[in-house]
Amino acid sequence: MSVNSSFVRELPLFPLPEVVLFPNQPLPLHIFEYRYRMMVNTILDGDRCFGVLMLDPVSRQPAVVGCSAKVVQYHRMPDDRFKLLTIGQQRFQVLRYIRQTPFRVGLVEWLEDQDHSEPDQAQALAEEVRGLLNDVVRLLQKLTEQEIDLPPIPRNPLELSYWVASNFQGASLEQQSLLELRSTASRLRREAEILTATRSQLAARAVIKDTFRSA
Repeated sequence: MSVNSSFVRELPLFPLPEVVLFPNQPLPLHIFEYRYRMMVNTILDGDRCFGVLMLDPVSRQPAVVGCSAKVVQYHRMPDDRFKLLTIGQQRFQVLRYIRQTPFRVGLVEWLEDQDHSEPDQAQALAEEVRGLLNDVVRLLQKLTEQEIDLPPIPRNPLELSYWVASNFQGASLEQQSLLELRSTASRLRREAEILTATRSQLAARAVIKDTFRSA
């Protein structure tokens, strides 16, 4: 495998059960294990960056692709535990582990999407995804009879693809699959499929609700 050395670095790694971090998304953490308290002390003395890897719920092995996180706020508690607020930075792939104890450190390569030459396709898919999101929210509001306040939805297709994926909570394997894709268009296309299925399910529930209400 050819590796561009300008995109490679050593990075402390933090596996988390069924947690997938995406760029630009917040991740609050409570650090209590001794080895990870050591890790936090180490990164606070440096650039405050570490890597988050999903720990597979079945194999109990960390994923190969993850996302770096940067500590933006921290509180050191009297017993040396930490409360952190971190923000996702950049995706990476673990090339190899440099050490496993007291905490994992890996040699990682930064990942970027590879379809920048086809911005029109990604933009069209982004518009489709935004439309589907609006449909899903509208149906949810109808079913719950409550207003749903969405935060500002990113306009940039790449940022939108990460934002949507980060909100598929409770589906960590699907999120991991989306994180690993190397194409913005492919990520948005898969998200459109998921949102289309969700819209269909919600629409069916709305019809049933209206039927019982009018009966």
